[in-house]
Amino acid sequence: MDVAVVGGGISGIVTALLCKRDGARVAVLERGQIAGGATGFTTAKASALQQTKLAEIERLHGAEATAIYARASLEAIELLDRFVHEYEIDCGWERLPDWTYALDDTQVEAIGEQARAARAAGLDVVEHAATPLPFPVSAAVRLRHQAQFNPVRLVRTLAQVVVGDDCQVFERTPVLDAEEGSPCTVTTEQGHRVSAGAVVVCTNYPLLDRGLFFTRTEATRSYLIAARVYDPVEQAMAISAGAPVRSFRSYTDPDGQPWVLVGGEGHTTGSEDAQPERYELLERFAREHFDVARVDYRWSTQDGMPVDRLPYAGRYTARSRHLFVNGGHQKWGMTNGVAGARIVADLIAGRENAAAATFDPHRHSLRAVPERAKAQAWVGAHMLGDRLAPAQASSADDVPAAEARVVRDGFGKVGVYRDEHERLHAVSLRCTHLGCLVHWNAAERSWDCPCHGSRFDIDGQVLAGPATAPLQRREPPT
Repeated sequence: MDVAVVGGGISGIVTALLCKRDGARVAVLERGQIAGGATGFTTAKASALQQTKLAEIERLHGAEATAIYARASLEAIELLDRFVHEYEIDCGWERLPDWTYALDDTQVEAIGEQARAARAAGLDVVEHAATPLPFPVSAAVRLRHQAQFNPVRLVRTLAQVVVGDDCQVFERTPVLDAEEGSPCTVTTEQGHRVSAGAVVVCTNYPLLDRGLFFTRTEATRSYLIAARVYDPVEQAMAISAGAPVRSFRSYTDPDGQPWVLVGGEGHTTGSEDAQPERYELLERFAREHFDVARVDYRWSTQDGMPVDRLPYAGRYTARSRHLFVNGGHQKWGMTNGVAGARIVADLIAGRENAAAATFDPHRHSLRAVPERAKAQAWVGAHMLGDRLAPAQASSADDVPAAEARVVRDGFGKVGVYRDEHERLHAVSLRCTHLGCLVHWNAAERSWDCPCHGSRFDIDGQVLAGPATAPLQRREPPT
């Protein structure tokens, strides 16, 4: 193979397709199903406005980098638009205005800062409080001609385009490691070894530790619900400028029935905030502002968040020549994943890309140093503090049905979950990535690492990296 792509979300599939269009033979290796990770659990809003992201980037990197980032986002939307029409993809593609709005008066200043940064970056934004939203707002900024779509249909269709001409897509093929060389070698969980001239890691959170991405990337979770509404919702996308975040978009299903998708309630992965109440708060918001018939679906997702607010697209380490990364898309993967794919494909093909320096994984920003220090303080606090914290129970007998506890086991601790059928599931709390102790996620019934975002099911199997090995199974202490 000429190029091996690790990850089958929008960033991996678009990277693979662009490399194929350059004449490369490509293999995509996906842990689960294509678009089955973060891509399939997003609201799929493709926008260059992106809540207050432009103001944050300008603060940390300056006006020029912000303009480059905004332009790359617009170009990503246009590339997806071309793909949709070229390959005749039935994915509900719609070009709509995107709004950032002030949920209350405390967010008005953020609206003004975002509007100013967006104009300075070359975006044709308009500020006013008259919006199509079903409730009054204190202020808002609008950017026209953005897009929303069904991400699973889009990405799975593009994956079908990738297949053929000596290009392949492999599902249920977890990757354990990748070694740079001539050629590079990718090792899968099944023990297969794939040789390729170049490797691109397109996982949500960069998979390999050698780039030290875990020291400058936070993992966050957020929640979404899909509500069936009686009357059609105004066709628009919107997100609040601050906490509590309330993001929503319209959707019409194949039967012509109207829906609204509402998201928010985000927190750091492994936080004690991972409770079922997150969904209840979103449903309450939906019922307050929309004519809801029922709430049929609820789900959550995870995002890699670079502390300096820019994604990673480029060489995996400063010395890499054949190993690349396209990740850290900070909740805006529908544009950032595609922009990163264009950068990496250009680097592999030896072409210049105007956004490459801005998205360079090894950029430096002195203004971002405090953010990086804050992230490492969080990791350090959990690395030590969780080991000193007392157990929650002295025996597995004390664990209620459908709940989990940290149970004392001699001089150590074990994570124990009792399912609805009274079966016990016990695992080591030590994350197989770098050894932090995992926390119970009551909202999704998983063990989550607060340090770097790895997630494991009740029996310790990996749900999300950077960990590649499962938690050790243990006997329930009785």
